[in-house]
Amino acid sequence: MQIFGIGFTAPWLLLALAALPLLWLLLRAVPPAPVRRRFPGVALLLGLADAEQQSDKTPWWLLLLRMLALAAVIIGFAGPVLNPVDEGEGTGPLLVLFDGSWADARDWDGRVARAEAALDEAAVSGRLAAVVSLTDLPPGPPVFRAADAAARDLPGLAPRAWTATAPAVTDWADTLDGDFETLWLSDGVAQEWRAPVLADLQDRGPVTVFESPRPVYLLHPATFTDGAVRMDVLRARTDGPAEVAVTAHGLDPNGVERELGRGIARFADGAGTAPVALELPPELRNRVTRFEVAGVRSAGAVSLTDDSLKRREIALLGSGGNREGLRLLAPTHYLEQALSPSADLIDGPIEEVLLANPDVIIMADIATVTAAEETALLDWIDGGGVLLRFAGPRLAASEVSRAEEDPLLPVRLRSGGRSVGGAMSWGEPKALRTFAEGSPFAGLAVPDDVRVSAQVMAQPDPGLADRTIASLTDGTPLVTRKRMGQGQVVLFHVTATAEWSTLPISGLFVEMLERLAISSATERPEPGDLEGTTWVPDAVLDARGRVVDPGNLPGLPGEVLASARPGPDTPPGLYAGDDRWVALNVGDGQTTLVPTAWPDDVTVEGLELGDETPLQGPMLTAALILLALDLLASLWIGGRLGGLRRRAGGAAVIAVALLLALPGPGARAQGTTDPAGGAGAATGGPAGAGADTSPTTAPDAAADARAVEATSEVVLAHVLTGDAQVDAVAQAGLRGLSRVLYERTSIEPAAPMGVDVETDELAFYPFLYWPVTADQPIPSDAAYARLNTYLRTGGMILFDTRDADVAGFGSGTPAGDRLQELAAPLDIPPLEPIPQDHVLTRAFYLLQDFPGRYAGRDIWVEAAPADARQVEGMPFRNLNDNVTPVVIGGNDWAAAWARDEGGTWMFPVGRGFAGERQREIAYRFGVNLMMHVFTGNYKSDQVHVPALLDRLGQ
Repeated sequence: MQIFGIGFTAPWLLLALAALPLLWLLLRAVPPAPVRRRFPGVALLLGLADAEQQSDKTPWWLLLLRMLALAAVIIGFAGPVLNPVDEGEGTGPLLVLFDGSWADARDWDGRVARAEAALDEAAVSGRLAAVVSLTDLPPGPPVFRAADAAARDLPGLAPRAWTATAPAVTDWADTLDGDFETLWLSDGVAQEWRAPVLADLQDRGPVTVFESPRPVYLLHPATFTDGAVRMDVLRARTDGPAEVAVTAHGLDPNGVERELGRGIARFADGAGTAPVALELPPELRNRVTRFEVAGVRSAGAVSLTDDSLKRREIALLGSGGNREGLRLLAPTHYLEQALSPSADLIDGPIEEVLLANPDVIIMADIATVTAAEETALLDWIDGGGVLLRFAGPRLAASEVSRAEEDPLLPVRLRSGGRSVGGAMSWGEPKALRTFAEGSPFAGLAVPDDVRVSAQVMAQPDPGLADRTIASLTDGTPLVTRKRMGQGQVVLFHVTATAEWSTLPISGLFVEMLERLAISSATERPEPGDLEGTTWVPDAVLDARGRVVDPGNLPGLPGEVLASARPGPDTPPGLYAGDDRWVALNVGDGQTTLVPTAWPDDVTVEGLELGDETPLQGPMLTAALILLALDLLASLWIGGRLGGLRRRAGGAAVIAVALLLALPGPGARAQGTTDPAGGAGAATGGPAGAGADTSPTTAPDAAADARAVEATSEVVLAHVLTGDAQVDAVAQAGLRGLSRVLYERTSIEPAAPMGVDVETDELAFYPFLYWPVTADQPIPSDAAYARLNTYLRTGGMILFDTRDADVAGFGSGTPAGDRLQELAAPLDIPPLEPIPQDHVLTRAFYLLQDFPGRYAGRDIWVEAAPADARQVEGMPFRNLNDNVTPVVIGGNDWAAAWARDEGGTWMFPVGRGFAGERQREIAYRFGVNLMMHVFTGNYKSDQVHVPALLDRLGQ
């Protein structure tokens, strides 16, 4: 028996609820009214209060409370159960059928739980059962056995990253025999084989279908169009509007997988497709390895990326310019046309181009380069770069690579070249020879209209044949290649324009660039393009959309991969060829997603069923609570709680009075400081040099103006100590350091500011200089909270006790003692004396000492991690994440940096040349400190090791 979705284990007890009206009448019954007799002596009792009061009848609300308590007791003992499992009895064998596709993966655990419940019920009834997954079909018809034995097959089932195919499913359905009942756990996606299979199952017995109401999403492969990555998201059910997020994932420069971008796909009501576009810079776009619908775990909601999305960065260098604006005659014109749809092009001098570290550098008829450029190019090629060179009049007329092979050319060249009608002439232009096996161009069709009328000739050296990857019909090399380290040098022996051949204006030209990995293929290859190639699975997707190792899966022929659909032999994943990758996804751009339309005679139920929850305990608990309230109410009515009632009433009056006495939101105590005000306000804040003072009623406009001034430019700040002289020196010191930063670096600081840690916002300032005095006041708890937030969010504080001239090793000073008191509440990491390999020693200048006005005392920084060990052959440890939030010392750096308004040094440092050298090192320390503040541990990256070793003379 169920009422409002609640079942009862003993529903007959609910009949007791019919007695509740009788109880109401009994409880409301009162004795007959007494006979009234006047007695004169009663007048003496008037005005007296009876200590005990007794009602003549029970109030209606108390009767209702008791009725509810009794009803809760009756319902509780009736055994209520929320979401009871319908244990309808079936007859005959039971077939539990899973679709087992990627669309099942999101709710797989729920489907298995539903199948377990059905098999448990069948086991109680003594029925036979079988479990079958359509993506992992048995060789014959289902074998029915004891239901509890069939249930043991469930843990071994798993969804697949593909859907069942029509031939396999229909052939299996034809093997069914006998009568049985079917529980079909469907993924809800329409398939061409579903109707005939359903008809075969209904011929054997009743069919019950379970589908999840959760939406099924499919992601089409991404394309790069109009400067953005675009793709479509599909959904099976189209009722109502919806939004889903599509995220791009890939490896950051440290090799850690991260989310690199996010877009929103918005479905209109009734729409099954929603577009999404992500604008990613080339550096991020080339790092993307997959896109996925956020929060959906299935292979259909994941789209792997291959070379069709990645765009190479290519530098185009050509001689001769644009020939007075005739773009068609520019040496790089056809290259630009061939590469711009699939690559990001850059240009400029070689030394500037190399700074961008492009994937490919193309030199069109550039014969010679300087020695420095040659060295830089060789290093770049050795690291994996591809240098593609095209011949032309300049190269043909030069003496490059004649007597001996040029390092930047793959072969030696003959002087002059060869052309139609020349000294070394052909009778007519030559065609291309079919590409040989082993050539990167193998399999490409050679158009009949491609002709070569001139070329530079290669010297017939012993290794020429091995380096020739394309040739003419007479056997002369057309394209040669030489590998160098991890890179290669390739030479087209013709021009990049149509002057010497028709190759640059043919489709073959683009295909050859793709095969050389110069450009990126923007479309999925056709079967003919991949004929004769083999593709090995590099990574595959499981049904939940996770990238897993392919194991021992065999390679696929290229013509099979080009037209493959996901299946057992071709799982979705990333397949690697000789020089490129191809992604096989569940959605191929043509895949549609339509919900299954089940016939009316098929019962379709959802998987969103709540767990069976007994309610007996909560109902009996509620009854006890109601009875407790009844007891309190009875005591209240009987006057037993009168004292408590009076005390409660008095407390309520006092609470209301206190609330009315509180000030309103805009109230302000007289004589307090506006939180946005500056230092030196009515709270008694210090007002030293550089301090901002304001009256107690300073308008918000002043605080806003200060915030704008602090954030519109880089501003260095110092903490106001209350000592006007110390604050003036700190202001002058930061002014002098700002001037040096302006002169020597790209940092252009504005005038420094003094800040009051009690009132001023600290987040505006990247750096705080804190001179410590012996009588400096201890900040409040609120100030410490702001300081700790500042340190945790990237700020840096330089504590300067300014006592290095009097503090020897291990001795204390008043300023040092005060620093310990000031720093105790701060969230400061463990500290250590600055090691010789700390990034502060090389952030801008190479330093080993850090003097200020005084020298010879250690400074303290955040301690290095315990596992940061010195590697043999490396000049420093890799402390890339160890950016110190505090620096502590006592060398009085502000005095060494201090300049007056005219730029004159305010304090002497040392004597003679040694003193001036000490001041210079103090400035260099300040510059290094600021570089550490603004760039972190950038200079701790191991990529700088060669340059640092060179500068250190090692």
